Amino acid sequence: MIFGTGIDLVEIDRIEKIIQKWNIRFLNMVYSPYEICYCSNKAFPAIHYAARFAAKESFLKSLGMGLGMGIRLKDIEVKNNEHGKPILHLNGRARTILDDHGITSVHLSLSHTSKQAGAVVILESSHSN
Repeated sequence: MIFGTGIDLVEIDRIEKIIQKWNIRFLNMVYSPYEICYCSNKAFPAIHYAARFAAKESFLKSLGMGLGMGIRLKDIEVKNNEHGKPILHLNGRARTILDDHGITSVHLSLSHTSKQAGAVVILESSHSN
């Protein structure tokens, strides 16, 4: 059963300006060391940071939550599986909330253009809502 869905769209230049202003302080607050390493090694890091930011926001929306509602953005981590498909790896309170709601599957899709990055998250639960 679908527990929740979330979608978000991020302007890449907005993320790029924040990174230019706050650099590692912003990155360490929002992204895991894995995400920082992954994005920093790309030709255009801001595109990948923006897509991951959109994924984090989409996850929060799929739970009916927003920023500042108890889940650290770093605990919502985008990784790639063995085939390169992006997946969400959840830690801390994000993981606890999933377990509490019986959420058994988390689906993630990322997309971007040269100007925008977007993400969709779908949560499946073994419980009925």
